[in-house]
Amino acid sequence: MTVLTAERLQGARGDKDAPSNRTLPSLQARLACRAGMAASTAGIANGFVQGNLAILPERLAAAFHRFCQANPRPCPIIGMSDVGDPHIPALGRDLDIRTDLPRYRIWRDGEVVEEPTDITAYWRDDLVAFVLGCSFSFEEALMDAGLPIRHIERNVRVPMYRTNIACTPAGPFAGPMVVSMRPFKPADAIRAVQITTRFPSVHGAPVHLGHPHLIGINDIGKPDYGDAVPVEADEIPVFWACGVTPQAVIAAARLPFAITHAPGLMLVTDLQNKQLAVL
Repeated sequence: MTVLTAERLQGARGDKDAPSNRTLPSLQARLACRAGMAASTAGIANGFVQGNLAILPERLAAAFHRFCQANPRPCPIIGMSDVGDPHIPALGRDLDIRTDLPRYRIWRDGEVVEEPTDITAYWRDDLVAFVLGCSFSFEEALMDAGLPIRHIERNVRVPMYRTNIACTPAGPFAGPMVVSMRPFKPADAIRAVQITTRFPSVHGAPVHLGHPHLIGINDIGKPDYGDAVPVEADEIPVFWACGVTPQAVIAAARLPFAITHAPGLMLVTDLQNKQLAVL
């Protein structure tokens, strides 16, 4: 999976329509997606918060909100739309939830039936959009500390896995927690725990270190979402709660209709990562 680069962001709309250098990198990323760019957003618009997306009918929104409140590690809400409104001004200037992600997933009866780059044709007046915190936000802090992020180094999507860790149910929403994985040497893993603990609104500290089978992952080389990355002999896999968890829950609940982001292809907001850090 290709990662968006600064050059591709500037060129996605062509020279005539390319945003000026004064435009926020986050808005540039959204405009590139709006123009049809469909690639992983890992490492893009450094310094700006990225978000997972779940869009549900209003009749299910309250139950999903309770689900997120009961499961703040995998589902930290950073933004929510009004009913039928595809704009969330608090998250970004000129942000349109229907067009500004690289790729979406359309769910019917718990199954993905299409992965479009634009959901304008699917938008309805009864839909509510939830934007959940993403681990891409704390990756900036990890890299600033000199810790390598393998999926960024390899220009692929972060590997994600369904686990045997059950989420707290709410209404029709129940199912397994999904985790993302980054391999580190043990000393770096300790440092990663210390750093990510400062970011509770984007998943916080890891939920598990080492021994994948203990959380129901039988083959670390076969992620359920994203792309596999190698774990070297002197490294351990480190697992964080992941905002793809709602997709596992939507599948388990067999909801008649929902829309999400495609894993690894996120909404880039105008919020800054440093705003989410706590001492």
